[in-house]
Amino acid sequence: MKVAVSSNGNNLDARLDPRFGRCAFFLVVNSDDMSFEAFNNESAAQGGGTGIQAAQFLASQGVDAVITGNCGPNAAQTLSAAGVELFAGQAGTVKEVVERFKMGNRGPTSEATVDSHFGMGAGARFGRGGGMGRGLGGGRGQGRGTGMPGTRIPKRMGSGIQSQDQEMEDLKRQAGRLNEKMKEVISRINRLEKSEKR
Repeated sequence: MKVAVSSNGNNLDARLDPRFGRCAFFLVVNSDDMSFEAFNNESAAQGGGTGIQAAQFLASQGVDAVITGNCGPNAAQTLSAAGVELFAGQAGTVKEVVERFKMGNRGPTSEATVDSHFGMGAGARFGRGGGMGRGLGGGRGQGRGTGMPGTRIPKRMGSGIQSQDQEMEDLKRQAGRLNEKMKEVISRINRLEKSEKR
């Protein structure tokens, strides 16, 4: 299973960065063998919409789950719409949180753990300046009204929205991931039922 972890470094011994949209790196870890790939979080320095962009990037990498400390409502909705499970409220090294994930000690959530713009600091969180969320600057005003239940958030492909063929391929990949998750869940249920009978 491919698991993405928000991190402050580019290796398994790095600490989990509690800021999902503004973390320094994302480590995409194969939970079966702990092999990983590190990605710079290109959206971290942008003014707004970082959580959405980070969530879209991770979905495009085919991750099944995201492990982080805090996640805002727009990012949580984007992950949920892409069929990616969210495991928030975590702390420790990347290796530690992936090991806890593998043991199944905590279930996923689809809820945000912080308000929008949480990682930007107190001034941006409570202030009104900067033009963020007003639709200026290349579509950064996505924050409000996107990702409501039943709404599909399109992935950005360059500057345009994905084509119908790309959307079909994306949906097929999501269906495949969901099918694999169902198999895992059924397998775990069967193991638990067998252990109860003993």
